[in-house]
Amino acid sequence: MDMVLANIVGSDGLIVIVIALIVIFGGSQLPKIARNVGAAGKEFKKGQADEEEQARAQAAARAVAPLAPEIAAPPTPQAAIQQPPDAVTLSKSELEALIEKRLAAEKDRSAN
Repeated sequence: MDMVLANIVGSDGLIVIVIALIVIFGGSQLPKIARNVGAAGKEFKKGQADEEEQARAQAAARAVAPLAPEIAAPPTPQAAIQQPPDAVTLSKSELEALIEKRLAAEKDRSAN
């Protein structure tokens, strides 16, 4: 079976394929098609190289990952953690008082 495929794509088969392409697409379109196939091949190889580079970087990161806890900074105490500027902190009693105040204001509005 392999020999049959090799014979089809041999020099005779290649000539038949080229003649078929000329008949189907015409002589004026072949350079454009060849250019596009070449550009697609370059893009494919570039994508393959990028993927291999990304795989190498991930492998290097995994190799360094076990060392990371030794280098990491000590944990920050809870009080030293800064909150975003728009964050509001209330104690439980302050929150309950605020809720009661809003409920009373809502009752007054609905009564009027």
